[in-house]
Amino acid sequence: MERKTHNIALLASGSGSNAEKIAHYFDKSDQIKVKLLVSNRKKAGVFERFEKFPSVEQAYLPKEHFEEGDVLIQLLEEKSIDYVILAGFLLKIPKKLVSRYPEHILNIHPALLPKYGGKGMYGINVHAAVLQAQEKESGISIHLVNEAYDEGGLLFQAKCSVEGLATAQEIAAKVLLLEHQHYPKIIEDYILKMSTKQ
Repeated sequence: MERKTHNIALLASGSGSNAEKIAHYFDKSDQIKVKLLVSNRKKAGVFERFEKFPSVEQAYLPKEHFEEGDVLIQLLEEKSIDYVILAGFLLKIPKKLVSRYPEHILNIHPALLPKYGGKGMYGINVHAAVLQAQEKESGISIHLVNEAYDEGGLLFQAKCSVEGLATAQEIAAKVLLLEHQHYPKIIEDYILKMSTKQ
């Protein structure tokens, strides 16, 4: 039986370092392909990073198209996308998309959920909250996406010490190393595990 290739779309709002790591990781894979990059920001730095991946189609969709959902779903279906991966994507995922891709949307959060999750808790805001609470450790949570911010089922967590770090930026840099180290592999493990169930 021929092995199926699983197509993934990356959703990113910012500079896209996680998206780039994921694209590099799967660049030579014959089982998982990054086929599409979508951003809600026309000038997001991620587009520049992806000039080195000419096989990945790029698309800009304004916020209202994301929130309404149909335009994005149509684009994903046109490209035969199987999984949607959030990589620094800051908009709430619409119910329509969650319903269309149940258990097929993954996100990474730069803290140890359920701490420091929810509306407004993204990027430097998370690390500032961790610093203010004088936490001894922080880390990453990779989880499935449902209709509530940061409440989908957990797939993986990794921790790091943040003792002695004086700024949110220092915490961010340390946590980002964990994101780059683990996110692509967890995506791969999850997709291949799911493929054995289908």
